[in-house]
Amino acid sequence: MSSQAPPPPTRRLYNGSCHCGFQKYQIYLTLPPPIISAKPARTETPRLRKCNCTTCHKMSFFHVRVPDPVNDFRLLSPLDPQKELGDYTCFEARIHWYFCPRCGVRCFAFAGGEQVKEVEIEGEKVNVWAPKEPWVEGTDNVYLSVNAATLDARQEGLDLREWHEKGWIAYLDWLGEKPGENGEDRLGVPHVGGMY
Repeated sequence: MSSQAPPPPTRRLYNGSCHCGFQKYQIYLTLPPPIISAKPARTETPRLRKCNCTTCHKMSFFHVRVPDPVNDFRLLSPLDPQKELGDYTCFEARIHWYFCPRCGVRCFAFAGGEQVKEVEIEGEKVNVWAPKEPWVEGTDNVYLSVNAATLDARQEGLDLREWHEKGWIAYLDWLGEKPGENGEDRLGVPHVGGMY
């Protein structure tokens, strides 16, 4: 009886959108994640996370944090999220939880510098919106999290069920057992107030 080795991590470009298609984006993900840990290094692997804080819980936000936001994420439309998307801010009004003004779907949350830049997509040069350098993950002035639930279904190598079944999701405890204290991040099961 032979056992199959798991496929090697592969970096691929995936598409995502809101329900009505007004927001369209592309994200580079390496799957399976090269490092599976509740607290992996920020710049070495995608971080797949579910948080039990009231913001993430009420929005049903399923976080994908990429290692290099400047090069791993690009918004195809709209090109000016500040003006063209709805915006909810929290955490000292630092993080923008953008949402589609038509269908209400939240594709990503963002804080930091932004730019419109020209990239090549399928042989054509197009303008996209993207995070801007300098970008230092882990500092208070930058943040990008993509909502995994908005990745388009049926893309090769992308199956959100697999993320749960293989234990790739870290569950963050921002409610804590004691008020005002965050608990430990962990793999496997959500914390109180969280969800699978």
